[in-house]
Amino acid sequence: MIPTYELDDDQWNQLVQDVADHFGDVTLSRGFQYYKQGCVVKLTIPTPRSVKALVEGSEYYQVEINLDSFSASRCNCPVGRNCKHMFAAILKYAHLHNRSVHTLVNAKTTALTKPQSAIASSAKSYNEAKQFAAKKAADSYARLQQQAKLIPQLSISEWHAWFELATERTLQSSRNTQFVTDSLASIFRYKPSLPQEIELFFILHAHLFVLSRLTKQPQDQSGYVYSYLAFHTHHAASDLQESIEQGMIQLAPAAADPSNARMVEQSLAYLRKEMLAETNENRYFLTHYLKLWSQWIVPVTSDTLRFEEELRLLERESTELGSPLSPFAYNIAQAGMNLYLSRDSEAWELLNEAKSISGISGDYLLVFLAYLSNAEQWTRLTNWLGEITPYLDLRRNTSLRTYSDYWEQAVSHLPEAEQQMWDTLVAMLPHSRALYEEKLLANGKWERWMDFHLSRDSDPMDFRVTELAPIEKNAPELLLPFYHQAVERYVLVKNRDSYKAAVKLLKRLSKLYKKLKQESSWEQFLSSFISRHSRLRALQEELRKGNLLP
Repeated sequence: MIPTYELDDDQWNQLVQDVADHFGDVTLSRGFQYYKQGCVVKLTIPTPRSVKALVEGSEYYQVEINLDSFSASRCNCPVGRNCKHMFAAILKYAHLHNRSVHTLVNAKTTALTKPQSAIASSAKSYNEAKQFAAKKAADSYARLQQQAKLIPQLSISEWHAWFELATERTLQSSRNTQFVTDSLASIFRYKPSLPQEIELFFILHAHLFVLSRLTKQPQDQSGYVYSYLAFHTHHAASDLQESIEQGMIQLAPAAADPSNARMVEQSLAYLRKEMLAETNENRYFLTHYLKLWSQWIVPVTSDTLRFEEELRLLERESTELGSPLSPFAYNIAQAGMNLYLSRDSEAWELLNEAKSISGISGDYLLVFLAYLSNAEQWTRLTNWLGEITPYLDLRRNTSLRTYSDYWEQAVSHLPEAEQQMWDTLVAMLPHSRALYEEKLLANGKWERWMDFHLSRDSDPMDFRVTELAPIEKNAPELLLPFYHQAVERYVLVKNRDSYKAAVKLLKRLSKLYKKLKQESSWEQFLSSFISRHSRLRALQEELRKGNLLP
């Protein structure tokens, strides 16, 4: 774990003194043993001066430490406070801050031998530090106020420098929803009144700045960069994503105005850099980069040079980044530009390279399909729908359903592509089962629907009456083998419940034969059925209850 907050020398000296004042020698010794044995299984630092831990003893104990007031600290063990579990947690906290564990274990000696002059000097230093911090805060506030007046004239990169200054105090907070709230509040507290369009760009970039700070990945002591985010961080980022997406949609008309071209280009430059350098697996900035193109630039330009230039900028940026480059994002971004240039084979090759690195989110692919649909390029849309099938995350039904809707659009304009749609949906079974069945019924493919369920030995009792109603209305004869097959399976189970289910289906069969005006066939089947199963007394009883047997 990487400490969220710093522990300065004055705070460390105070911690040593507090340990000496509140813990006995026996507790110090036992707490040290707990620490060495790894009994502190979890430790968090929710605020600069508080610690929470889970410590394993005879059971798991919850420890909460207030570093400013040890009397307010507690543990839910029988002792309650100033116990070995609490001291073990303190040792873990000190170790995370690279402080001497043995100094705390010997705190009583250390604190007693500390000269009074050193204590006085420490207090003096603390007061001086407080005065310095107050002066620094006042200077920062003055600079914020002064630079805020210049925001309409500043570039977007200068806005982000100003955001950093405005959020200086919140950047050390734990990365969660409160971090987002506090950071945005710090920015908007100093924001001056701005023209409407500049204000919209400003708000969008304030959210992008906080997203960047929220999702920057920590490193361990070896320099390894983690590729995952804590759950509370991901949750906060997901909420922030929605605000950013709405902001981009709201800004689309302003982005189309040539007078705002400078801010559009600077926004693109910012997202390009963030997207290519993003290390976390969620790739938030890649999503926004693709949507900026699809919502702001593509609808108002037909100049292919624009896309060629972007490919050159992507290459240049990737060269400058070097090792921090995200090859996955680089490939997806290039695939998008090749799509807009109608270089489909090159785009598919880039998607294939991206797939070899990581699974491709359906959100990226749906942006590409939306472009082809809006451009009414139905042949290309059909080709893309077939080509990207291996890249779809079939576990996410939301992406699959939208993908299926694009098939419907393509087939409505290119009827000859219908068989390709069915073949694709079949290839994606069982993940596409619900969609496949829906489309079969919606398109009147009654026989194909029935063949599918007969091959699966589906149970008619698993379907609501309303689901089977279209087949009963349009092709009732197809239900006969469906019901007959299920009746025989129920009888083979040979218990009372299965016999009751068989009788229910037999009564449905009776109605079907009557609807088909095949009463004689029904009588012949029923007579044979009763004769074949005459030794099953329980079945005979259920047939009698269902008025199928005299």
